[in-house]
Amino acid sequence: MSTERLKARLQHDLHDAMRAHDKVRSGTLRMALTAVTTAEVAGDEARELSDDEVLKVLAKEAKKRKEAAAAFRDAHRPELAETEDAELVVLEAYLPAQLDDEELRAIVERAVAGSGASGMAAMGQVMKAAQAEVAGRADGGRVAAIVRAVLSAN
Repeated sequence: MSTERLKARLQHDLHDAMRAHDKVRSGTLRMALTAVTTAEVAGDEARELSDDEVLKVLAKEAKKRKEAAAAFRDAHRPELAETEDAELVVLEAYLPAQLDDEELRAIVERAVAGSGASGMAAMGQVMKAAQAEVAGRADGGRVAAIVRAVLSAN
């Protein structure tokens, strides 16, 4: 990623999408910027988010799109699911590359070894260590599933 702040990049890309009359891209970027602004003014005082915090907001929005697409498919509304999928593609362009299962398992095994955990009682401790290293590159549900598998194998 360049030295340009992520929020500024989103704003710049929104202007480009508006000039190109790309309705899906511009709508998605508007939604993302609104979510970032909402996160900035949440709490006691307004503040500017760091790039890591903006990435967390974008990841949350991407997760909403995935869940909405699945719900629309379950409700037999494929046209609405396609819209959500198109928005998800736009958002994923700003997110870090997702870890594959082998990389994720290696991270979890290092976290288990580092914490000396054994058994499901230590799942929270292992999750905390693994999530710190994963840092938004994998969904929490995937991490939890692999932690459970590794801990139950020990």
